[in-house]
Amino acid sequence: MMMGQVNAASSVEIRELDIRYGSLKALDKISLDVPKGEFLVLLGPSGCGKSTLLNAIAGLLDIADGEIWISGKNVTWAEPKDRGIGMVFQSYALYPRMSVADNLSFGLRMSGLARAEIDKRVERVAKLLQLEPLLKRKPSELSGGQRQRVAIGRALVREVDVFLFDEPLSNLDAKLRAELRVEIKRLHQDLGNTMIYVTHDQIEALTLADRIAVMRGGVIQQLSSPAEVYHRPVNRFVAGFIGSPAMNFVEGRLANGAFEAGSIRVPLAAGVSNGASRPATLGIRPEHIAADDETARHAFQAEGEVRVVEPMGADTLLWTELAGTPLSIRIDSERSFSPGQRIRFSFDPERASVFDAETGDRL
Repeated sequence: MMMGQVNAASSVEIRELDIRYGSLKALDKISLDVPKGEFLVLLGPSGCGKSTLLNAIAGLLDIADGEIWISGKNVTWAEPKDRGIGMVFQSYALYPRMSVADNLSFGLRMSGLARAEIDKRVERVAKLLQLEPLLKRKPSELSGGQRQRVAIGRALVREVDVFLFDEPLSNLDAKLRAELRVEIKRLHQDLGNTMIYVTHDQIEALTLADRIAVMRGGVIQQLSSPAEVYHRPVNRFVAGFIGSPAMNFVEGRLANGAFEAGSIRVPLAAGVSNGASRPATLGIRPEHIAADDETARHAFQAEGEVRVVEPMGADTLLWTELAGTPLSIRIDSERSFSPGQRIRFSFDPERASVFDAETGDRL
């Protein structure tokens, strides 16, 4: 899309966005369209540019080049309060001496909104976030999960079209994170607003997102649905970053219509194996590998010794080797294996990913 044209279906548009800190490029020519009502997750490791991009959308950073459009308006140089956004930060940043009700209403009171309208909005948000019994309490009397719900509510009372979340659950323990994840997903379903959410937690990304933008070095590596990112990663970085336990990688080469590494040979589809012989990396997820009595249905089979057994509750992770490389296999926890035991294992080559060894791109 040309600069100056508006995509009516978009809620947020980022066009050729550059952000620099001296000679360091924090964001490099980022372009992104977020449709109305979408839940977009910006995912990546620390320093990848995801929070920088979110802060640029919020108007908290100066940009070197590019444009930012929100709800059809060019807000590239607009103040944060004029962008029609609500933001939830990692830290709750609640006023300690104010009650929950006063924390929720403070921004509205400062903007001069009528008292009746403020009360109506606070009542609606308190009901939505199950804060009604807590409205008279101070932040010190709340749990971490309750404080974060108040922080989310403070953004919701603004009744804007776009909500920005900057790692809102990272200060909470695992149980609270899981509970609030469900609440945020329900909230999006109930409200239907556009939400852009930053996290380094792939489980949050996979469970919350309509689409995930996986970032690295200030560049979006892949922008797709959670299923597409998980099952068809565009490069080795995305493949290794998404998935817990992580994808297995075996180094070898493409030759004669197959992937070869040491004495193993994995037949591949024609579209992958066509062309000259070259170094490549085979990736296969632990849950796509079968062990012992389940191996018969898969085309590629091999043998190995169980090195380590890792119970994980509902699942167990077996560690063996393939072509001299450690290989993890995810099995049901009710099945029993022991270190030193010889096993047969197998997988369907069509479920594997193959990457160019030099570029890391999917083949």
